[in-house]
Amino acid sequence: MVLTALTTAARRNTADRSSVLVNIVFYLIVATVLSALWRAAAEANGGEIVGYSMVAVTWYALAAEAATVSLNMRMIEVVCDDIASGAVAVELLRPASVLGLRISWAVGAALPRLGVCCLTAAVLGPIIAGPPTSAVGAALALPALALAITCNLVAQHAVASVAFWTRDVRAIWFVYQKIVFVLGGMILPLQVLPDALERVAMVLPFMAMAYVPSRLASGSVEPWLLGLQVVWLVALLGVARVAFGAGERRLQVVGG
Repeated sequence: MVLTALTTAARRNTADRSSVLVNIVFYLIVATVLSALWRAAAEANGGEIVGYSMVAVTWYALAAEAATVSLNMRMIEVVCDDIASGAVAVELLRPASVLGLRISWAVGAALPRLGVCCLTAAVLGPIIAGPPTSAVGAALALPALALAITCNLVAQHAVASVAFWTRDVRAIWFVYQKIVFVLGGMILPLQVLPDALERVAMVLPFMAMAYVPSRLASGSVEPWLLGLQVVWLVALLGVARVAFGAGERRLQVVGG
């Protein structure tokens, strides 16, 4: 049932051509602007910034944007609204994990958009900066991107479970999004942060959501980063399962 949800969501989003086109345009705009800013910064710094060349930082930006643009970043609000409206209560009647089905559907919906972003980057990157500095790193970035969006979606469901008690997590969503942007390495490489903050960011799960695939795409061949993503994914799944399970029990007790 979980696999069915994933594949069904993927097929629906692949067939939605208007959504795919909007995704491409939005990705092109954001990725082009961000990569141009970082190339300019690198050029002003002698062609390199915190160890990233202009080519490397371009591919970093392209991967970072793919990891986030392919997601519905308001997923936390969607889950919150479903909890408040009672939709989740109805889903509890199904003989399957509500959390598992919801995460599978979200991942299935994001994968086609991720594929479109990767194809767009494969065309755009060589044009504006040149080929990746490492073919191996670029290859490793592909599974890392899939793991990144999965980690992000699982974490969003874990955070959204707060709605079982508060009914509204919009403020939490805002904070979460900004944390992913900065401590997750979406806006900038973590090496740009002050040393103390970089060390903190490197031991938090947010780095698995954008920094890891971006680091690999930039040319750093560090396959152990994939293993770290898997560790964080397992940990986040555990947190989400406990949090959602507690929320479901509360919903059943108080009757929604």
